[in-house]
Amino acid sequence: MLRRSPSAKAMPPARNALPFLLLLAVVFLSLFSLHRPDFRLSFLRPPESDQKTLVLGNPSSCRSQPSNSTSNFRFIVKVLAYDRLDSLARCLRSLANADYDGDRVDLHVFLDHFRASDAGNDSGALDQRLEDARRMLGFVDGFEWKFGGKLVHYRTGNVGLQAQWLEAWWPSSDDEFAFVVEDDLELSPVYYRYLKKLIAAYYYDRSNFNPSIYGASLQRPRFVAGKHGNKLQLDDDTHIFLYQIVGTWGQLLFPKPWKEFRLWYDTHKLKNIQPILMGMVTTGWYKRMGERIWTPWFIKFIHTRGYYNIYTNLLQERALSVSHREAGVNYGRKVGPDSQLINSSSLDVNLWSMQPLSSLKWFDFCFREVIPGRIVKTLDELGPLLHSLHRDKTLIILSLYGVAEASLRNLLCHFESLDIHNYVILGQGSEFLHELNRRGHAVIDTEELVQDLRKHVLKSSWSSTTGRSKEIVATAYVIRKSIVMGYNAWLVSGNMIPTSNIFCNFTQEMHEFATANELELSFFRSSASIFMDENFIIKLTSSPSLKDGKWPSSTPYFGQLAARFSQENKLPMQTIDISKIAYAVTPNDEKQSSLGVGQKMVFWAADMNLNLLKGRLQNLGLWAIDEELSCTSVVCHPS
Repeated sequence: MLRRSPSAKAMPPARNALPFLLLLAVVFLSLFSLHRPDFRLSFLRPPESDQKTLVLGNPSSCRSQPSNSTSNFRFIVKVLAYDRLDSLARCLRSLANADYDGDRVDLHVFLDHFRASDAGNDSGALDQRLEDARRMLGFVDGFEWKFGGKLVHYRTGNVGLQAQWLEAWWPSSDDEFAFVVEDDLELSPVYYRYLKKLIAAYYYDRSNFNPSIYGASLQRPRFVAGKHGNKLQLDDDTHIFLYQIVGTWGQLLFPKPWKEFRLWYDTHKLKNIQPILMGMVTTGWYKRMGERIWTPWFIKFIHTRGYYNIYTNLLQERALSVSHREAGVNYGRKVGPDSQLINSSSLDVNLWSMQPLSSLKWFDFCFREVIPGRIVKTLDELGPLLHSLHRDKTLIILSLYGVAEASLRNLLCHFESLDIHNYVILGQGSEFLHELNRRGHAVIDTEELVQDLRKHVLKSSWSSTTGRSKEIVATAYVIRKSIVMGYNAWLVSGNMIPTSNIFCNFTQEMHEFATANELELSFFRSSASIFMDENFIIKLTSSPSLKDGKWPSSTPYFGQLAARFSQENKLPMQTIDISKIAYAVTPNDEKQSSLGVGQKMVFWAADMNLNLLKGRLQNLGLWAIDEELSCTSVVCHPS
């Protein structure tokens, strides 16, 4: 329950102790400023800190968790209205009939002005519009709101639905929440009690807080925004879940993500960057309706940031907020209610029990399930992760070593378009790795994994501290574990792009072990028992070059280490002839605009200039990210 707690009065210090206490405070603050550690937000559970400073414009990984104190909790209902008096009256009455549990709840009503141009030169029509507006104002002024303050904002000119939403709220604190309601909505009497429970569970509870969540929608979930996406189907036991799409029929907004969006919107609007996200139904809306609607802007923002919304599944087409779908911006004519309104007498599901966040399902714009938090830091965690990923007994191990962030994000967009999801990203425990993990990509933290291996597996004499050496050792154990579990494994560098699913198409052609010379591209069949042998790991970790952190230039890839081991033990291996299946991108091929026959991938040197690489890939139609390193398209693959 969210309750206001009385302020405790502190006893003043004794007068003669005050100078000493002031001196002590100065010394403490000086030492703290010199030695304060740099806390970083970890995935799923933020640091135990009450810091509430918002780094404006930064993604969620930079946002700290709010204080778990609810004493400053403030809830404001924002009603957006235009010229539908009967609808507005029904909406406000439903809000006034709700149970507010004795809390203070403020009501803000935003009345948009009519368009004078609609009346043309007809003086009578203009007088009628003025009279209608005065009737609206008179009703709102006379409407009794006994739960808190009431504010009426009557605009001097018509601004439209987009400005009504965007200008309705700028949070005054991290404890202020806005519930935005359009005037053709009707609310359940229990809507507020439910939202208050939800805020307590998923915003103020440290064990459930996640910076990826931007709010909650009370409308019945029924719309899949990604073209050709999966049908929105949920089992009867799923009452609360997360879904990327915003729900405008009763949307609760959390303060920090909304501030972040407003600043993002300002930047993009001023720079004339349109919210185009190909593959989305909402992009078609924007192309037809332009700036009359606001949702394409918000959808582009949450796609860029990787944010999610909380939804409720109440079954039997019921909801806590119902849209009557009156004629207006979104509907040319009245359509009628989209759902049945639930009330306390028809409540046959437990609304008040909030499941732990870790048990909830997450869905992207295609309504494909996303699983955040899949990160391997110990050897015991490796097996379950690999088991959850494989497709047709094949895994892809994607190495981050020597890969620029933009290159990796571009590759992941191509993986998405090719419906490749059986991969795990291997890299050091950087902020970038944890950001990928937050967005639902499975990752292996080589720093943490090698630390665990040192405790339980590696010889005490192995003491290399270089990132490359750790990555080699971690890669060896991941490949060995894959083979032991009966999976084929591809080891792939992030400095490449497939144009088709070569990992599926070429698996049958590969021998037990195959590798390329030009880049990190190797295949390990599940029957390759030589890599299951402890001798491979022992020999690898006992190599003087690896132990000392010296990496000979003649063997820059893990696959070449494995090839050397195979040759020394006179074991069969296969060389992947890259020249037949791939195109090498170089700084000098600026006129190349297409791939040759049979070329299924492109690759480049790790030290290639990123701007040059971007230009070359754009010429080939293979640069799939925008300036914010976000995919320019959503590609849905129905399951």
